[in-house]
Amino acid sequence: MNSTRTLSFEFFPTRSEEGRAKLAVTRRQLRQFSPQFFSCTFGAGGSTRSGTLQTVTDIMQEGMPAAPHLACIGARRHELLEILDGYKALGIKHLVALRGDIPSGVGLSTADGLHYANELVEFIRKEYGDWFHIEVAAYPEFHPQSRSAEDDLRHFVRKCEAGADSAITQYFYNADAYFHFVDEVQARGVDIPIVPGIMPIAGFSKLARFSDMCGAEIPRWLRLKLQSYADDSASVKALGLDVVTELCDTLLAGGAPGLHFYTLNQAGLCSTVCQRLGLG
Repeated sequence: MNSTRTLSFEFFPTRSEEGRAKLAVTRRQLRQFSPQFFSCTFGAGGSTRSGTLQTVTDIMQEGMPAAPHLACIGARRHELLEILDGYKALGIKHLVALRGDIPSGVGLSTADGLHYANELVEFIRKEYGDWFHIEVAAYPEFHPQSRSAEDDLRHFVRKCEAGADSAITQYFYNADAYFHFVDEVQARGVDIPIVPGIMPIAGFSKLARFSDMCGAEIPRWLRLKLQSYADDSASVKALGLDVVTELCDTLLAGGAPGLHFYTLNQAGLCSTVCQRLGLG
């Protein structure tokens, strides 16, 4: 991969020592591709806060840059400061700043809270200056809670104007959606790197449920083809590898600034795609 392009892998916190050990093996397998960083998700309302801290601490101790996700929904400012101070003390300089999903029972009326990702970005910049490289989320096929495509674009621009350094997209399987989104935000004066998020295809049913929930479109031809394989997991994975590898190749050839893989804590499919792309 061109040295100006970034490669990164995302994990979620595990809930057991066995899971933590397995995740360490996964990271070791993916380090062969010399990624710029590993990121780790942060549960709704900070529900995996301790797991996120443990995971990013493990990543840093392995000598890799870590980028913890930080969601502002359900957190007060002093809680966010406590988390951020802890990350700074660990030497972490990279964050993924998100609004986060609204957990049940948590409203948006907290007087001391932050309600949107642009407010979180602005808060981090005010308190820490340029210490952190701040990533934000982008939605080429638009956030499922957006009132309109234009409204979604305005939200993204606000995050960039608040001080975001770069963005990582929700996953997608239509390269044109990504290129169109980049053109749209550049037309609005935003020129930060927007890195495509890549989801390998391990199976159909879970992918379909998750995609329907988060607003990521599975093209009709791909959905029907995957459905036709039913329980033939080998054929699903083979098709998925071909589709995702071609998608990544198209994105990089079209000028995408890198790739960010949603690993689901598994190395196999991501490794195969990276090898096919000649990244290893």
